Amino acid sequence: MARSMLARMKDRSPRWMKDAVNAATRAYAVHTADRRHLPDFLIIGSKRGGTTSLWNYLVQHPLVMPMFPESREIKSPWYFYVNYAKGDAWYRSHFATERRLDQLEHKYGTRPLTGEACPYYMYYPPVAERVRERMPRAKIIISLRDPVRRAYSHYWERVDAGTEKLSFEEALAAEPERLRGEAERMAADPYYYSEAHDFFSYRDRGVYAPQVRRWLELFPRENVLIIAAEDLYRNEKETFAEVIRFLGLPEWELPVADRHNYLPAPKMNPETAAELADFYRPHNEELFRLLDRKFPWTP
Repeated sequence: MARSMLARMKDRSPRWMKDAVNAATRAYAVHTADRRHLPDFLIIGSKRGGTTSLWNYLVQHPLVMPMFPESREIKSPWYFYVNYAKGDAWYRSHFATERRLDQLEHKYGTRPLTGEACPYYMYYPPVAERVRERMPRAKIIISLRDPVRRAYSHYWERVDAGTEKLSFEEALAAEPERLRGEAERMAADPYYYSEAHDFFSYRDRGVYAPQVRRWLELFPRENVLIIAAEDLYRNEKETFAEVIRFLGLPEWELPVADRHNYLPAPKMNPETAAELADFYRPHNEELFRLLDRKFPWTP
């Protein structure tokens, strides 16, 4: 109820007032950054793979803290790429204070957790090392979706956002040229953010093995949980329970399991789907060998 009232108040407020409140709140949070708790866990992907849904399920748990301020209802400050230059205090400003965690631990008998969810973290090469340097004991959650369906959903998200004007087939054909040189620019400049790499990587983003391997090489295997997005969609409560166990939180019945960020789309051209399935098959097999498990994806 309180959250919905805050949302209604925000909707009615003029833009200048929202900006002023946001600036003042962030300034206060930065000033108190040394009292704030860095994330215990990160949900790092995949894009269009249930990241938002899983985050919204988790913050319903009384021992998972939403980001600060709660009224903004964000899931990530995008720190480890586009906002990396803003520094540690700015990043810490988005999380709960140790005092607030102490209060909740006293109430529930278990220490609450802080976290964030950003699907670009898995794909952007420097992030894994940056996270390891800052939070070596963080737990990492990865939700992987059938890469054929993921690519198509990613495309329609960009269409919906107004940044994609090509057909899906045209966008796939244009992808190599759109991404040309971006990896080199990112390697040369630690603060460089590539919209093309983020927005138009429909095919490349589904080549999971190199992305997952990067994180497994830097974090203990027991601190990395990999789930199938299809399991999250079909068996929300069971998959949620698996994530809760991984995080070491008390069991808790998920009251609301609505799917978030769902975008309806026309059926994919069968020939395009077949071409993508052929493309991904060897990459999927590489992933299956890496993880010693298979996923319920397009054969």
